[in-house]
Amino acid sequence: MNSLALMIGSIIIFIIAYATYGAWLAKKWGVDPTRKTPAHEINDGVDYVPTSPSILLGHHFASIAGAGPINGPIQAAIFGWVPVYLWIMIGCIFFGAPHDMGSLFVSIRHKGKSIGEVIGDTMGTTGKRLFAVFAWLTLLLIVAAFTNIVATTFAATPEAATSSVLFMILAIAFGYAVYRRGLSIKIGTVIGVILLFLSIWLGTKYPLQLSINTWIIILSIYIFVASVAPVWILLQPRDYLNSYLLYAMMAGSVLGIIIYRPEIQLAPVTSFEINGQFLFPMLFVTVACGAISGFHSLVGSGTSSKQLNNESDVKLIGYGSMLIEGVLAVVAMITAAYLTQGDFLDKLSTIGPTNVFAEGVGTFMSKFGIPFEAGKNFVALAVSAFALTSLDTATRLARFIFQEFFEDPAKETQTPLTNMYVSTGITVVIGAILAVGGYSVIWPIFGSANQLLSALALMAVALWLKKQKKSYNMLTIPMVFMLIVTLCALVLLARANIVGGNYVLVGFAVALFILAIVLAVQGYKILFKGDSTRIKEQAN
Repeated sequence: MNSLALMIGSIIIFIIAYATYGAWLAKKWGVDPTRKTPAHEINDGVDYVPTSPSILLGHHFASIAGAGPINGPIQAAIFGWVPVYLWIMIGCIFFGAPHDMGSLFVSIRHKGKSIGEVIGDTMGTTGKRLFAVFAWLTLLLIVAAFTNIVATTFAATPEAATSSVLFMILAIAFGYAVYRRGLSIKIGTVIGVILLFLSIWLGTKYPLQLSINTWIIILSIYIFVASVAPVWILLQPRDYLNSYLLYAMMAGSVLGIIIYRPEIQLAPVTSFEINGQFLFPMLFVTVACGAISGFHSLVGSGTSSKQLNNESDVKLIGYGSMLIEGVLAVVAMITAAYLTQGDFLDKLSTIGPTNVFAEGVGTFMSKFGIPFEAGKNFVALAVSAFALTSLDTATRLARFIFQEFFEDPAKETQTPLTNMYVSTGITVVIGAILAVGGYSVIWPIFGSANQLLSALALMAVALWLKKQKKSYNMLTIPMVFMLIVTLCALVLLARANIVGGNYVLVGFAVALFILAIVLAVQGYKILFKGDSTRIKEQAN
């Protein structure tokens, strides 16, 4: 199999899916371009800001992409490239994209509130609170893991640290120039992209060398500020400009594959069991963001829904972004699949999936004149930049959910816990403490929590669609499948950690399992048994 045919075929299939299935979902769900969105209805200049589709696409894509669709498919390739490729294609089109689009759409219809609020609308306050706890804990794991990942990357690659610092300054200047000084987006984009790549070059000349723990402290301060600052001053412009970095990396990868046309050498299918891991369910948990990710539902219903200019943009931002991420996942898989089985396993164990990807793309880009080392370093810097994007987006989302949990709409005066600075501070401090322990301890339970979150988000969208007397059958199979996959993964994870004596992770796995069962049973009663009775409100 030639990688070029695999790449081109994937892009064509994704385009067809966007034009057909994506459009069909928009029609079935009743997307209304004439309806005012929360960004216009509320428009507080901080979180609710009407945003150009091109800018919002950049923010949303950069937020959901991160390192997940890169690391996941490469790690899962131990089972062979065929199951990984099939799950990316099927998962993106019929699982991930409807999940992302649905989460964004129902949030818009709930004034930009989170998926937890949607669950509250269909299952009552108890269901809402259970989901909020689950989502906040998942985001806490993301904050901790990515804080450590970025700090470790910056300590090991000080060039990336310098580039990232310069890029933050550039993003603030871009946001101020466009939103407060009236600079044309087109002109600002040209200047911003040029300065972005200049920042990368300056990073190679003036590396910023600090320890991991020092970076954890600095990053904690940064994500606190980023979470409470207006979206126009940092979040939007940074993610928008960042998206061009990702687009450039993807374009370079695709062009390199077109010129190089490497043959797929990795085994199509290896074994059902590899080093104690089973293809089912671990493949579907490992690929994660490359096919479907619960984190996307929090991004869509947390930040993107508050910035959507028109409901017609739902298909582009929700469905389209996931398909673009699918292309990135296919590229990542090819960087593993063009290697021989022996070379791949050796590189995976010695340099890790991120560097497998960086070396692969660097090799592809070298075929049209980019020096290998320059291409490799560029990709490494790009991946770290997107990890940072996911980090501060997760912090803002955790703040939203924390506030919503303690918010009482019936009271005019809220508790201090609904204050943005208090809720952000609690999230950041706990995340930083966990980050010191290392992401490798956190990551396994996060992977399972993330995919379980996708099943619960699909359930929330389906419940809302049923309440609105709209078609939801296209979500039931993905919902049930992801629930079964994740629960099986949690059982295996709990067993492995009992053997390893890591009882903290065992407790996490058991708690997540029970929480999922409680929410799933109630959702089943409403969806399939016709029981529309909400969970009884607990007395205060």
